[in-house]
Amino acid sequence: MRSSALLSRRLLTGLVLAASCTSPSSVSGDHAASVTGDDAKGRLPTGVRLDPAAPLHDVGQMPLAMVLSPEGDRVVMLLNGWREEGIQVADRATGRVLQTITLPAAFLGLAFSPDGRTLFASGGNTDKVYTFDWTNGAARLRDSIILQAKTGTRGISRYPAGIAVSRDGRLLYVSENLTDSLAVVSIKSAQVIQRVATGRYPYAVVVAPDGGVFVSNWGGEHLSTYATDTAGSLTSTGQILVGRHPSALLLNSRGNRVFVALASMDRVVSVDLARRRVIGEFLDPPPTGPGEGSTPNALALSSDGGRLFVAEGDANAVAVFDLAPSSSGLASSTGDDRMVGRIPTGWYPTALLAHDDQLIVASGKGRGTRANPDGPGPVASRDKQQPPGKNTTLSQLQGSLMIASLARADEGVLTGYSARVARANGWTEPRTATRGYPPIEHVIYVIKENRTYDQVLGDLTQADGDTSLTFFPRPVSPNHHALAERFGIFDRFFVNAEVSADGHNWSTAAYTTDYVQKTVQLNYSARGRGYDYEGSEARQRPSVRDDDVNAPARGYLWNLAQQKGITFRNYGEFVVPDRLDPDDVLPAGYRGDKPFLASHTNPTFPGFDTAIPDQKRADIWLAEFAEFSKRGVMPALEIVRLPNDHTAGAAAGSPTPRAYVADNDLALGRIIDALTRSPFWKNTAVFVVEDDAQNGPDHVDSHRSPLFVISPYSRAGVVHRFANTTDVLRTIEELLGLDALSQFDYFGRPLRDIWSSTADLRPYTSIMPSQSLMEKNPAGTAGARQSSQIDLRIEDAVDDDLFNRIIWGAVRPGRPYPGSRRGAALEAVRGH
Repeated sequence: MRSSALLSRRLLTGLVLAASCTSPSSVSGDHAASVTGDDAKGRLPTGVRLDPAAPLHDVGQMPLAMVLSPEGDRVVMLLNGWREEGIQVADRATGRVLQTITLPAAFLGLAFSPDGRTLFASGGNTDKVYTFDWTNGAARLRDSIILQAKTGTRGISRYPAGIAVSRDGRLLYVSENLTDSLAVVSIKSAQVIQRVATGRYPYAVVVAPDGGVFVSNWGGEHLSTYATDTAGSLTSTGQILVGRHPSALLLNSRGNRVFVALASMDRVVSVDLARRRVIGEFLDPPPTGPGEGSTPNALALSSDGGRLFVAEGDANAVAVFDLAPSSSGLASSTGDDRMVGRIPTGWYPTALLAHDDQLIVASGKGRGTRANPDGPGPVASRDKQQPPGKNTTLSQLQGSLMIASLARADEGVLTGYSARVARANGWTEPRTATRGYPPIEHVIYVIKENRTYDQVLGDLTQADGDTSLTFFPRPVSPNHHALAERFGIFDRFFVNAEVSADGHNWSTAAYTTDYVQKTVQLNYSARGRGYDYEGSEARQRPSVRDDDVNAPARGYLWNLAQQKGITFRNYGEFVVPDRLDPDDVLPAGYRGDKPFLASHTNPTFPGFDTAIPDQKRADIWLAEFAEFSKRGVMPALEIVRLPNDHTAGAAAGSPTPRAYVADNDLALGRIIDALTRSPFWKNTAVFVVEDDAQNGPDHVDSHRSPLFVISPYSRAGVVHRFANTTDVLRTIEELLGLDALSQFDYFGRPLRDIWSSTADLRPYTSIMPSQSLMEKNPAGTAGARQSSQIDLRIEDAVDDDLFNRIIWGAVRPGRPYPGSRRGAALEAVRGH
C-alpha cells in the first residue's frame, strides 16, 4: 500500500503541472465573470476571483453528485440545474462530455449496483428512482422505481435524494427529503417494501459492511441509524449527534468510520461507528474572521484512506486533511487531523472523486456569470437569440469539471496552492481599522426586488448604462434618478445573489447555506419544492412548524444588532401573516418569523404581497417615523422592504409594470423626503439595494444592479468601483460597530471612500412620477393569459424567462427587444 503522504505529493505535483499549462485568465474561458472596471474585472458577483489549479471543462448545470464508472474510465454526474436535469457521462482522461440523458427531475442521489450493470439516479419531485443499464461505458434508461404514485393533486412530494445500494445488491435505500423518511426498495420487484422515519430533511445514505444504514438529516444535528435483519428489514438503533446541518456522508474502506460534512459550520467530523460517537473534527473556516463561509459539502478519501479531501463550496477550493489513526480508522495513518492546505477549483465545488492517479472536482457554478444584454426577453434578430432561458441568471450557471493528474511532488506544492486560494478569496488583503466614516448613528436598510442597473438607470448618460435596455426610465422612476444624481451613481454594484431565494439571505445574512444553493434551481424550475428560504415554511403554510433548514449558523443582521444591544426595527422582511381575517383571505397582521425579529417587527407592515401598494407601506413607515420624531428617539438600525418593483407582469386588472415601479419609486421618494426634514437626517445613512437582479438584462453583467447610499455626507458623481451586497453589509456593520456574519462581509470592501467631509442638510423633495400609478393591465392579451397561469403570491414562483418576456411586452408593446448597443470590455475580448 502506498502511503498517504506519497499519494498526496503525487496528486499535488500533478496539479502544478496541469496548471502550468493554463494561465488563470485562459482557464476562465468564455463564461468567466464579465464585470469590468478598475477592480471589478474578473470578480465573481460574490466579490472573489477564480484561479483553478487545472483547466476547467464545461459540463451541464449544477452537478451535485458524481460517481466513477465500473470500468474506471468514465465519470457520471447528476445534473440538478434550472434548465437541465439528468445524468451526464464524461471521459475521465479529457473531461469531454460523452453522453447526456435529460430527466424530468433529479436530486442528489446517484449510485451503481455492486455488479456495475445498473445505475440508479434519484428523480426529485417525480417521486421515482430512475434505473439505467450500463454497458460499454454508456447509460441507457431502462425503467423507473415508483416511490409514490402521482394522484394529480398538489400533495407533498417525497423527493428522493441520497441513495445507497445494499452490499448484496438486493436492496436500494432512498432518503425521502421532504417526508422525513427512508424507503427500502426491493430492486428485483422495484417495490417499496418498508419505510422508516428519519430526522428532518434526510440527505445522504451509506451502508456499512455489517448492514448498518446511516442517514444524515440536513435539517437537524444527528445521523439516523438502523440495523438490518436477514430479510432486509430495518430497525431504528437511535441517533448519533454530529452537529448542525449534516449533509454529505463518506464511509471509509473498512466500514468503521463515516465522515460527515457540516456545511454551515465549516467543519467535517469523523464518527466511530462501533462506539457511535464523533472521534475526529476537521475545521476549515477562512484563516480569520467568522467560522462560516467555506461551506464543506462533498467528501473524498485518498486511495490509501489516510487523506481526506473536502469540497468547499464558498471557498472555491478543496481542503486537504491528513488523518490521525483514530479518525481514519486505519493504523497506517500518520496525520493529526489538521488542514494541510487547499487546492483552488471552479466556482462552488459540489462533488469529488480521488481515485488512483487523479483528483476530479465537479463545480456547480463553473466559470462564473456574464452580461445578458439579449435577455431575459425577446431579441430583435435571430443572430442574437439564445436558446430559451439561456440568459437568465440561473441559466448562466454552467457546471465544470476539473481533472488533475498525479505525478512526483515536493513540499512546496500545497503551500503554493493554499496561497492562491487565499489571494482569490481576498483573505490576504489587510483588514484595516475602521476609519473615515461620517458621524452616522442611524442606518435604514431598504431591500427591493429583482432589477438590473440597465433596467432602471441605464438612461443616466453620465455613467455606464445602455438606454436600449432601460425598461423604467426617468418618467417612471424620477426619484431613483434624482437620488442617484444627488447622492451618487454606483455603476459597478453587483448583487451576490441569482434570485430572491438566495437574495434575501445574502442581503440579511451575508451568506447562503448549501441548502439554498442546492435547492433554489429546483424551486425556480417548478420541480416541486416550496419557497422556504426566508425563515420557515410557514411563509407559505402557516400550519407548518418552523423548521428553518435554510438558516445560517451565525444568524442574520438583526442578530448582530441584538448581540450589540442596539435598537432595531423591522418593516416587512422575513414576516408571515400573523393570523387571517374571518374570511380567511387577508392577514390581520404580520409577525417576524424569528424570535428576536418577531418582537421588533411592525405588525401592520406587509411582507411580499404585490396586491398591496408600496404607498401603503410608505404610509405605515411614515406614521411610525412621525412618532419617533416626536419622541426624539429613532432605532439605530431599520430594515424596510419595498417589494413592488417586482411587478405582477401583465396580469389582467393588476397595475402595469410601469405603474408598479412608479409606485415603488414614489414610496422611496416619500421616505427620503420625510427623513431629510427630520432631526435625524444629520446622522442617518440609507442604503437601498435590490435583493437580486434576475428580472432583466444588463450589458455589463446579469448581477449588476442599482445601489443608493443616501446621507448628508454622500458625494454626487459616478462611483466606478466594485461593490456588492456583502460590501454594503460590511459598511453597515462598521457604521454601527457590529460584528461580521460570514467570510464575505468580513473580507468585504467597505464603502469608506464615498463620503464627503461636510454635510449637505438640504431636504429632498419627492417627485410624483409622470407615469400613472393607477394604470392597469388590460384583459385578453397574451401576457394576461400567461400571467394568469403563474403564482404571484410568493417571490419568484414563476419561470424567470417567461415572466420577463411578459414584462417586456407590457412595457414596450409591439416592440421587439432591441439588443445591446455596446458590451462589456471583457465580453468584447471573448467575442460575444
